[in-house]
Amino acid sequence: MRDVFVVGVGMTEFGKHPELSLRDLGRQACRAAIEDAGVKPDEIEAGYCGNALASVLQQTTSVGQSVFWEVGIHKIPVVNIENACASGSTALHEAWKSVAGGFCDVAIVLGVEKSVMPKGTALNVGTASLEAQLGDIFPGNFAMMAARHMEEFGTTREQMAQVSVKNHISGALNPYAQFQKILSVEEVLASPMIADPLTLYSCCPNSDGAAALVICSADFASRATSKAIKIAASVLTTGGYDNQRDLTGWEAERSAAAQAYEIAGLGPEDIDCAEVHDAFTICEIVHYEGLGFCPPGEGGRLIDQGVTALGGALPVNPSGGLLSKGHPVGASGVAQIVELTWQLRNEAGKRQVADSRVALAQIMGGSQQGDVCACTVHILVNEQMPAASCLS
Repeated sequence: MRDVFVVGVGMTEFGKHPELSLRDLGRQACRAAIEDAGVKPDEIEAGYCGNALASVLQQTTSVGQSVFWEVGIHKIPVVNIENACASGSTALHEAWKSVAGGFCDVAIVLGVEKSVMPKGTALNVGTASLEAQLGDIFPGNFAMMAARHMEEFGTTREQMAQVSVKNHISGALNPYAQFQKILSVEEVLASPMIADPLTLYSCCPNSDGAAALVICSADFASRATSKAIKIAASVLTTGGYDNQRDLTGWEAERSAAAQAYEIAGLGPEDIDCAEVHDAFTICEIVHYEGLGFCPPGEGGRLIDQGVTALGGALPVNPSGGLLSKGHPVGASGVAQIVELTWQLRNEAGKRQVADSRVALAQIMGGSQQGDVCACTVHILVNEQMPAASCLS
């Protein structure tokens, strides 16, 4: 397996973009990533596109081919991937395997989504499953997780609210974030109840947006750019679906993290910053535990001690996370890598995490038999590439 590097990143602002099509959003992100990488479209040998909802909401298929063609990428293998919230990160995983395995030297990864719907419109996705028909939709599912975590470990509503507060502080520093408003714990707790104990500001929004990456082999990276960031590990796991799992965590996440640390030759103590799937406030607390940042049940302590805030020992979601940055489902996993690449390059502006060298991205998606359908963990490392002239 060859080393694989991120050499170009780009994304759109996340939010409500009724004036922009799926193609418009994807084109903007791809052009930014290609320009950032300093490559030409005809040098890209494979394309991977993550999208979760286009076939349902826009009655559109073959999104990758449509977008890549608009930026001059064609006559190459293009793979479209749907894997719920992990669609974009799964697209990266597949692209990583292609480059690591020597099947191509340069690949582009796109995550794109238009998921903002008219106010009051139900998102009719996943409702064919028996669980959803019985009312086990995502807010209720994570409300049960929150209630169980509170009962078993003493996690408080205030600790969960502080996750939203923390991430909105970071999001206010991110020009790409959907929400730029700083919240208080009191405002989070007083917002409309969605599924007890989760209030409106405990839940991420639906968003429109796109993010893109150009990844490549070490040889190409050494010739193309001096800003390459190594993908030290890329792991994809799936749930066990035994319907007897512990509601306070996910075995699929613990397994993905363990595999990623082993592949990278690192541990949770080596991570300088992280982007995790905070679709609901309780998620981030549980992810601290599943990723090994603290023992089970102690996620609330990290919040209380400020460990995961900007300026803390391990900042988590410096982008603002899904809660503040927004959640265009197919794009979120790619956007995490964009943010962490900026962090490792020291290009994150006012939200920069000082002295970042190792970063972790985690995202999961889907639900079946009370378990997760997909979970990815990526570890990025800033390994300086020798400076060289750009390809011509």
